[in-house]
Amino acid sequence: MLENYFKIAMAILKRRKFFTFISLFGISFTLTILIVLTAFIDKIIADNYPNAKNDRSLYVKNLEERGGEKDHFSSASGPMSFYFLDHFVGSLKTPIRIAICSFYNSTNTYVNNKKIVIDYKYTNAAYWDALDYEFLEGKPFDNQQVKSGDLVAVISEDIKVKYFGDMASVVGKYIEADNVRYRVCGVVKNVPITSYMFYGEMYLPYTVSKTGYKDQSYRGDYLAILLAGSQAEVPKMQEEFDQMVRKIPMESKSYDTIFCHADSYLTGYLRTGNEASSGMTYAILAIAIFVIIFMLLPTLNLVNINITRIMERSSEIGVRKAFGASSKTLVYQFIVENLILTLLGGIIGFILSAIILLCINNADLIPNLHLSLSLTVFFVGMITCLIFGLLSGVYPAWRMSKMNVINALKEQ
Repeated sequence: MLENYFKIAMAILKRRKFFTFISLFGISFTLTILIVLTAFIDKIIADNYPNAKNDRSLYVKNLEERGGEKDHFSSASGPMSFYFLDHFVGSLKTPIRIAICSFYNSTNTYVNNKKIVIDYKYTNAAYWDALDYEFLEGKPFDNQQVKSGDLVAVISEDIKVKYFGDMASVVGKYIEADNVRYRVCGVVKNVPITSYMFYGEMYLPYTVSKTGYKDQSYRGDYLAILLAGSQAEVPKMQEEFDQMVRKIPMESKSYDTIFCHADSYLTGYLRTGNEASSGMTYAILAIAIFVIIFMLLPTLNLVNINITRIMERSSEIGVRKAFGASSKTLVYQFIVENLILTLLGGIIGFILSAIILLCINNADLIPNLHLSLSLTVFFVGMITCLIFGLLSGVYPAWRMSKMNVINALKEQ
């Protein structure tokens, strides 16, 4: 039965090539955009490098202080100081590691009169235990080197190539940045800039920072990663963190409330600050609205094209009804035919998506970001094809099932 439906569908598609082209173009173009978008989101959410312990980690990246009085309202929000994280967050007992690092900043260096921009960040020694960077050479700096303020650095493979060229090994060599010479102790695999909490091209001990990590104000340029001993201990770690936040004294009389969250990676990524709750709901809603609006126009166009096709086949439908074909059988046939059309459009969409993703990766539009058609992306694409086929096929099929036999036969 399905084989016959497939043959009929192919014959119908060949009959009106222009309509077929418009249908396939609408399906494949829409699906291509959604697949590329899904590949980007999937890379951000599902990439487990270098946070392979993501399932037992919580991320602290923002502090908000609010003050509300009768005549005015005050608020201050942003990353935290090293002191705040070390003094308050560092007092927690549940985490087995508390990694502290700065957000990345940029500096210039010169090699053979060529300017190189280096994105650097400061970390503590626990940072390397909480995360799983892949070391291509050497090893991370240890706690003793951090305490001593040693001028050592872990660099990315990109910076190794840009600064040292094709040198086989650079461990023990010196790299200059911001007029300071650092000894390279390790080289790590690149991290995409979209993983902004972990991204850096040069990682330095926080004790060599020039910005004053001993400053006891609450806000600064640092974030923390809390690592639990097991996934089962994450809720306990979350509760301990929330209790700690409630006990933090106000930094200024201008404020009377502190908001600080230890979130999962995705929630922390979406949290924008200036809010008592995460931005998860807003993000999901925004994506859903975008997808619905983006799919609505090609779906409506496909519905109109399908209705036109049905009107052209009215005589065929009339004959089949006259010989006893039920409305259910006709509806089923037409929906299967439409699913075959959307599947063809989906195949074209996947091919175009693979080409576009390859172009994006080769162009290196986003540093170190390599998009791919993962199983998640493939699944989303197939679901999209199914939705296209059903939405654009159900109403025309219903119209066809209600067609009067006599009126349909008159079209012969």
